[in-house]
Amino acid sequence: MPADAVGTHGGWPRKCPIFGVEVSVTDYGEAARSILKAAREKVPAIVAHVNVHLLVAASDDRSLGNQLNSFDIAAPDGQPVRWALNHFHRTGLSDTVTGPDLMLILCREAAESGVCIYLYGGSSPEVVDRLIFNLRSLFPLLNIVGCESPPFRALTPKEGREVVERINSSGAGIVFIGLGAPKQERFAYEHRDGIKAVQVCVGAAFDYHSGVRKRVPKWFRKRGLEWLFRLVQDPRRLWLRYITTNSLFLWKIVLSVARRWEESRTSKR
Repeated sequence: MPADAVGTHGGWPRKCPIFGVEVSVTDYGEAARSILKAAREKVPAIVAHVNVHLLVAASDDRSLGNQLNSFDIAAPDGQPVRWALNHFHRTGLSDTVTGPDLMLILCREAAESGVCIYLYGGSSPEVVDRLIFNLRSLFPLLNIVGCESPPFRALTPKEGREVVERINSSGAGIVFIGLGAPKQERFAYEHRDGIKAVQVCVGAAFDYHSGVRKRVPKWFRKRGLEWLFRLVQDPRRLWLRYITTNSLFLWKIVLSVARRWEESRTSKR
């Protein structure tokens, strides 16, 4: 069944488990509509984009997994996650929902509907400045009511309270968080009861849309080879991560298939 034909629970897309992690069965249109509706109605929410790296991490870390399962949307980011949903749950999803692409869709819709946005993340203040310039060039009516590039260290309790106050007093309906996974997901979860907006974790979108980092070509992304393109670009930093994460993902797929086959065989006896 296509994502746009799937019913929702409490206004949010339904979810299906992959390795114990609840992933939303959704597409760009449904995800954007749900987020913008919450933003306009001032309903706090948290949104993540689940790629292979985050999926494996959350399936192995019970604390992170429980946090991620409480998110209002945990969108399928990356073809392997979409393939897993289609294989194990016959969801019929025809595309992924990536953080960078959804961010642009939300910015366009926010500009047209008057929803204010806040930018929290980025590797430096310069990156955020360039991001703001590019977003305003694309969407002249977009109301960016605040921005900041936080320190790489953990925030003190006082700093955390001050961030919440700045965001809430800005009147933002959507907060884009670009801290990298799983740091951004933990931040969103920890502040879900304080920030009165929809927090959308978008990963490397700040770097992509600011122009400081080149995005993987669509040909590679469509074929689930984004990791290979990145590995070729930065082998020394990424080879161990991708070998470990991809191997664990494939192993978990094999175990899940074997378990389902055994359950099917047992039920027929």
